[in-house]
Amino acid sequence: MASLLVFVALVAVAALSGARFQPGDWYLALAKPAWTPPGWLFAPVWTLLYVAIAVAGWLVWRGSPRRRAAPLALWSAQLVLNAIWSWLFFGLHRPDLALVDIALLWAAIGAFVLAAWPVRRAAAGLFVPYWLWVTFAAALNFAIWRLNPGA
Repeated sequence: MASLLVFVALVAVAALSGARFQPGDWYLALAKPAWTPPGWLFAPVWTLLYVAIAVAGWLVWRGSPRRRAAPLALWSAQLVLNAIWSWLFFGLHRPDLALVDIALLWAAIGAFVLAAWPVRRAAAGLFVPYWLWVTFAAALNFAIWRLNPGA
């Protein structure tokens, strides 16, 4: 059970590092598509997703030591990419760089799903809602980038 706490702590560090960069006035002034969700929705969705991310990593960790290295490397990579996105988008005000990051994040999540499947199917399954949300977030990031050239 201590290993689960390690995964929760790692995810919490990533979440807190991203939370340092709030939307603020810059984001409020951006043109956004009509399908942009309300701001209050992001915190509960990300809370649930971060719990799933931690549990998925832990489940893989508990899998066969011979087969867990690749999924855990991908799990780590997606966590770093996840944390970097907020800094790029909200911190640096660079939707273009954030778009590159979220594309890499999307690929890392998909690669994790594929690599985790033979180790722990439940871990792979826990990443599917995350993958879907990041797909939506990437579309939103793209739309904001297109609507705000030079932002």
